[in-house]
Amino acid sequence: MGETSHVIEVIDGDTIVLDPAIRGASEVRLVGIQAPKLPLGRKGFEPWPLSDESKAALTALVLGKDVTLFYGGRKKDRHGRLLAHLRTSDGEWVQGRMLHAGMARVYSFADNRAEVAALLDHERTARDANEGIWAHPYYAIRNPETVSAFIGRYELIEGISTAIAEVKGRIYMNFGEDWRKDFTITVEKKVRKMFDKAGIDLLSLSGRKIRVRGWVKSFNGPLINLTHPERLEILDTDVDGDGDGDGDGS
Repeated sequence: MGETSHVIEVIDGDTIVLDPAIRGASEVRLVGIQAPKLPLGRKGFEPWPLSDESKAALTALVLGKDVTLFYGGRKKDRHGRLLAHLRTSDGEWVQGRMLHAGMARVYSFADNRAEVAALLDHERTARDANEGIWAHPYYAIRNPETVSAFIGRYELIEGISTAIAEVKGRIYMNFGEDWRKDFTITVEKKVRKMFDKAGIDLLSLSGRKIRVRGWVKSFNGPLINLTHPERLEILDTDVDGDGDGDGDGS
């Protein structure tokens, strides 16, 4: 059974305050999603588009109501906030509702991966229907050619990998002719087993259409370091098993 408390405040679209506290904490970060960010006292921070709407959506769902907390990994973050999935007293899964309404994106961590497949389904439904944030260009899916304009942001990128190399156990997946400046995905040796366990052969993805999500860094061009398999989606079907995604065996 989960732990139940009462929501007395909504801070933003993915953070609430409980009374009474649970496990010595009153603040809860809704694990598995990322809502548009508000400044929350940060000087010079520009609110992300639809941040007020996201907060209002979560407020309508949970403020003044009892919620039950469930955990799928690490239970607290470095700020001392609880990391939990929430259900309302009538059984509504709060993360699922926020994603379905287009008021958040899926945002998973290597140490907190429960329910990500279901979360992605809710996000996909909203994105296909152009709901909420998905109708705003700020949250558009990027491609390898344009992602360099979004260094320092959390983005979704779709593209076809052009080359994959393994160097000292680390995977480098390139999306252009010049690895020194084009978009690259990396997977460190220490997390390769997680991908293997998920049935993802990283070295077979050359020529495949994929989607990744994460914070875009700058290192020989734009780069995302994948820390766990749930941040990688394979979008085509390789029915003949030759790795090229076309299904013709050639």
